[in-house]
Amino acid sequence: MRPVATVGRQRGTRGRHAATTAALLAATVTAALTAGCTGGGGPGDDGRRSARESEQGTSPSATGASVLAVKLDNAAAARPHTGVDAADVVYAEQVEGGLSRLMAVYATQLPKTVGPVRSARESDLELLRQFDRPTLAFSGAQKKLLPLIDRAPLRAETPGSAPDAYSRGSGKPAPHNLYLRPERLIPEAPGQAALTTGFRYGTAPSGGTATTSQTVRYPAARFTFTWSDSRDRWLVGMDGAPATTADGKRMAAATVVVQYVKVRESAFRDFLGNNTPYTETVGSGKATVLRDGRAHAVNWKRADATDGTAFTTGDGTPVNFAKGQVWVVYAKAS
Repeated sequence: MRPVATVGRQRGTRGRHAATTAALLAATVTAALTAGCTGGGGPGDDGRRSARESEQGTSPSATGASVLAVKLDNAAAARPHTGVDAADVVYAEQVEGGLSRLMAVYATQLPKTVGPVRSARESDLELLRQFDRPTLAFSGAQKKLLPLIDRAPLRAETPGSAPDAYSRGSGKPAPHNLYLRPERLIPEAPGQAALTTGFRYGTAPSGGTATTSQTVRYPAARFTFTWSDSRDRWLVGMDGAPATTADGKRMAAATVVVQYVKVRESAFRDFLGNNTPYTETVGSGKATVLRDGRAHAVNWKRADATDGTAFTTGDGTPVNFAKGQVWVVYAKAS
C-alpha cells in the first residue's frame, strides 16, 4: 500500500480563546473609503451594513500562523474573480434569494490581489472553527451578526479595521469592486500545516463511475464541473458560463466535493426580507467526490466544529483527494 499524505489533520477539542469584543467605531472614516462604499450608484451589500457602517476595532492578533479566508462575491456583476486560482480550498454556499457566495482559503501561497470581497454570513463562523484562529477578510455584515463575529475565535478584518488592505477597482460598479491585498493582513503564507481541514491527499480510491461533468443547482445559481483530460482538472462553470479569472485563465479544480448538508433558515434576513440560509457543516451525511474523471459516492463526518471533515468509503476507508485545489460545494440534502 502506498503511503498517504495527510495534509489536513483532524482537530480534537482545542483551547477556546475568547475574543475581546471589539467596540464599534462611531467615527467617520476617510472620505475616500466612504466614496468607495457608496459610489457608483450601486446597491448596498444585500441589506448588510457596509464597510463604513460596520467598522470594527482592531481584532485580536492571530496566535501563530493560520489561514487567510476571504469571503467573495459571486454575483454575475462580480465576475471574473481575481486571485481565486491561488486558493488551496474554495467553498461555495447558498445565500439569500437562492444565489451563491464563495469563500477562498489560502495557506500555501498568497496572491497579490483577491476579490471582489463581500459580506460574511453566520454559517462562515462554524465553517472556520476547524482552523486555528484564521484571519477572515470580508466587507461587513449585518449589525446583529457583528457581535457573533467579535466573539468568534478568529481575526476579523474589514475595510474599517484594515483600510490600507482594501481598495476599490474601477472596472465594476460598487459593491462588486472591493479588493484585498493579502500581504497587508498577513506577512506570508502560513504553509500547508495550517490547512486543518481533515482532507487527505494520495492514491485515488478504487471504483467510482466515469463522469464527464456534474452540476449543482441552487434556486438562482448553479455550478458545473467538467472533466478535462488535457488539463487533468475539473473545469469550473458558473450559471451556464465558463468561470475564468481576471487574467483570462479558466478556473479548474483537482478535486471537487459535492457535500450534501442540512440548509435551514437562520435568524437573519436581507433588506428585501429574504431569509439568510444557514449551512450546517457539522454532522454527517453523503457526498460525491470528483477526481481523475470519476465520481465517488462517499460519506462525510465532522463531529465537532473544531474538527476537519473526514470523507470515507462505505467500508470506512479514508478517501484521498488529488493534489491541487479543492472545491467544496454545499448542496441541500434531500
